[in-house]
Amino acid sequence: MTRAFGLIVVGDEILSGKRADKHMPKVIELLAARGLQLGWAEYVGDEPTRITAALGRAFASGDIVFSTGGIGATPDDHTRQCAAKALRLPLELHPEAELLIRERMQDTAREQGIAYEPDRPDNIHRLNMGVFPKGATIIRNPYNKIPGFSVDHVHFVPGFPVMAWPMIESVLDSRYAHLFTSGQGTEKSVIVFGAMEATLTPLMEAIEAAHPGIKVFSLPSVDHPEYGRHIELGVKGDAARLDAAYAQLIEGLHAYDARLGPELVRPS
Repeated sequence: MTRAFGLIVVGDEILSGKRADKHMPKVIELLAARGLQLGWAEYVGDEPTRITAALGRAFASGDIVFSTGGIGATPDDHTRQCAAKALRLPLELHPEAELLIRERMQDTAREQGIAYEPDRPDNIHRLNMGVFPKGATIIRNPYNKIPGFSVDHVHFVPGFPVMAWPMIESVLDSRYAHLFTSGQGTEKSVIVFGAMEATLTPLMEAIEAAHPGIKVFSLPSVDHPEYGRHIELGVKGDAARLDAAYAQLIEGLHAYDARLGPELVRPS
């Protein structure tokens, strides 16, 4: 089975509406630019039990998953600890992460015109940002050097878009270039008037059964400004099978005496 791409967005601020999630649209964009598609997404607040459960599902899925947020060192940051718990692994200070965090602290001291004091309590505390599940690898952060981390195919980045997005892009390009396709896929659909989804379901199931790698989609609308009440029914997926699947769709709709409107072709 082909691995899907998943996204987990962590943070009370998203669920409360204090901040709007910008990660999912950007991840969709980054994947689409490489001919890939987001398979699923999940939002979870700053509640350790729920974060651990979400990460447990991610690790068990075998999918390629990006998790944003909660990897800092403040009391409401739980993602690092929850990842370790989900994996049943101990936490440890990653040696390369420690070097990078110390570099960042030295840079900050220089910028502020003060001496770098490595043993100052707040600087010692900052090293917690490099405490990851045992065996993790780091994801470099081009913005401020504070790294994220990966365990297998689950990748953890900060919640700040200015950091998270280039880190996600670097993971895609360094680890998954073999999955890229030459461009976006194509989907073909047709506007169907006066039909019910339940009536058309056998046709949809027959097309998917006959054409592995093809997905049939149905998008009903009750108040479209141009088409009014209708269903947009279409196929997407394997380019080599797309035309045959669409031909079967149109033939099947004619057999139902469905009233058809415009046909649409767009990137999937």
